[in-house]
Amino acid sequence: MTASLIGRLRLAVLALGLATTLTACDAVNRVPTLEEAAKSRWGEVQNQYQRRADLIPNLVETVKGYAQQEKDVLVQVTEARAKATSVKVDAATVSDPQKFREFQDAQNQLSGALGRLLVTVERYPDLKSNANFLALQSQLEGTENRIAVARRDYIQAVQAYNTEIRTIPGRWIASTLYPEAKPMEAFTATPDASRPPNVKF
Repeated sequence: MTASLIGRLRLAVLALGLATTLTACDAVNRVPTLEEAAKSRWGEVQNQYQRRADLIPNLVETVKGYAQQEKDVLVQVTEARAKATSVKVDAATVSDPQKFREFQDAQNQLSGALGRLLVTVERYPDLKSNANFLALQSQLEGTENRIAVARRDYIQAVQAYNTEIRTIPGRWIASTLYPEAKPMEAFTATPDASRPPNVKF
C-alpha cells in the first residue's frame, strides 16, 4: 500500500469514528432535550392559566357593579379562582399523576364557574354593552384560546418525551444515564366533554 492510500484510509476511519460519536451524542442528549422542551411547554401552560386568573378579579368587580343579586355566582368564581391558583404543579412534579389531576380538576372547576358567570351576564343588557366588560370578556376569550394552544403544545412535547423514554434506544439510555427520567402527565378531557351540549332556542 502506498502512503497516500494509507493516509486516505486513516482519514476515512477517523471520519467514520467521528460521525458515529456525534450520532451517539445526539441519541444520548435526546432524553434531556425532550424533557426540557416539555417542561418549557408546561411553563407556558402555567403562564396562560395565570393570565386568566389575573383577569378574573377585574371581571368579577365589573359584573358585581351591575348584578348585585348574582352574589352566589360571583362567590363561586372567586372561590374557584382561589382554589385554582393554590394548586401548584411545577415542571419538577408533572410526572406525579395525583398532583397533576388536582391541578387539572381545579382549572376545570374555574372554567365551569366562569362559564356560569358569562351565562348570568346574558340577563344584564347594560352590562353586556359596558366597555370594560367587553374588553375583559375579549381578553378572557383570547386567554382561553391561548390556554388551548399551550395545552396542545405541552401534550405534543410530553408525547415526544414519553415515547423517547419508553422506546429503544431511548429507554436504555434513560435507564442508564438518566434514571430519574419519569413519564410526564398530559391533560385529559373533562368527564362531560363527550356529551353533546344542550342547545335551546
